[in-house]
Amino acid sequence: MGKSVSIVLVGIGGYGNHYLKELWNHAMFDSIQGVVDIAPENSNYYEEIKANNIPVYSSLESFYQDCQADLAVISTPIHFHTGQTICALENGSNVLCEKPMTPSVEDAEQMIRLKKEKNKFVAIGFDWSFSDVIQKLKKDIAAGIFGKPLRMKTLVLWPRSENYYERASWAGKKYSREGTPIFDSVANNATSHFLHNMFYILGERPERSAALKTLTAELYRANNIETFDTCVLKGEMDGGTQVYYYATHAVTEELGPVYEYVFEKAVLSYVKNEEILAEFQDGTQVSYGDPEKERAHKLYHCIDAVQQQKTETVCGPEAALTHVQTIRALHESVPEAALFPEERLQYEPDSRMRSVKDLNILLKQCYDDWETPSEKEDITWAKQGRTISLPSPKSLS
Repeated sequence: MGKSVSIVLVGIGGYGNHYLKELWNHAMFDSIQGVVDIAPENSNYYEEIKANNIPVYSSLESFYQDCQADLAVISTPIHFHTGQTICALENGSNVLCEKPMTPSVEDAEQMIRLKKEKNKFVAIGFDWSFSDVIQKLKKDIAAGIFGKPLRMKTLVLWPRSENYYERASWAGKKYSREGTPIFDSVANNATSHFLHNMFYILGERPERSAALKTLTAELYRANNIETFDTCVLKGEMDGGTQVYYYATHAVTEELGPVYEYVFEKAVLSYVKNEEILAEFQDGTQVSYGDPEKERAHKLYHCIDAVQQQKTETVCGPEAALTHVQTIRALHESVPEAALFPEERLQYEPDSRMRSVKDLNILLKQCYDDWETPSEKEDITWAKQGRTISLPSPKSLS
């Protein structure tokens, strides 16, 4: 690396600990100009922060009254992302904001306009998008090596207990107490990386994602939340590529992410902790490696971008916009998620886990068959939402 890059960390508990770990392990704590958190003592690195005399602030505004930073790294709850990104840009910082960017399409478009006005970059922390593995794959797709993309599917079974939804006041909520949109869900938080990835790798340029043209959703919940813990989506991309996405927290079996992307000349497949494998029609196989091993690349990519005075990143708000639009369309397709039938609900008091009997089997079968639960004749409780057409984003025209 070249010159030292000054950093302000916004949110140092939860996921913010990952950034602190990286900076600590690489002896880069001296780059931290300050941290922002209303409860800094909850951070795993609070003692190290104190020992290194790093200033602690309760707001980003108060940090900028005293200091400046080349890069603001934002790891706060979803509904703070827009305001803190705008604050950082207005004060001359580049931004690395954790996913999801924002639940609001209008806020996303405001971020895009402001970063252009301030001549700064905003990176959105979808880990895989910054990996060398995905960048090489995306380049080969754009070059036509696999032919036209025909259909894509992704499956993620990630159990989450009641503790997960009780960890924060905003978990599983549609709006904050102040009325700010949150729309925290299985599709907009834990598994959002893999929904976004289907859009991102089809983008014609490194800093773009392909647009989703239509979407039909099935949304369900086993937990007492405002949004949903189970999502099934089928859609069509610009260009005709079919997209299927299956994700749930309401299971006890952990599986995924698993995906299969079918192109004219090859099939791309992935199983977590293995590798992305391209298998061509003649039997030739090409391994791209595992993007899970490169999840920290986003931080160093942004540090490098500051050093090189770049104003664009490989995954900025323009690339994340399709995901933002998709989350809005999910809630338009199904305004209120259906509660799973009571006779299918299960509860384990020791683990505080709410799950749905045989949901893992059903979603795996739907994944194998390229179908949704409502398309299965024997699944009488499943209900499909409205088909939503997604408009072209104004900020990219």
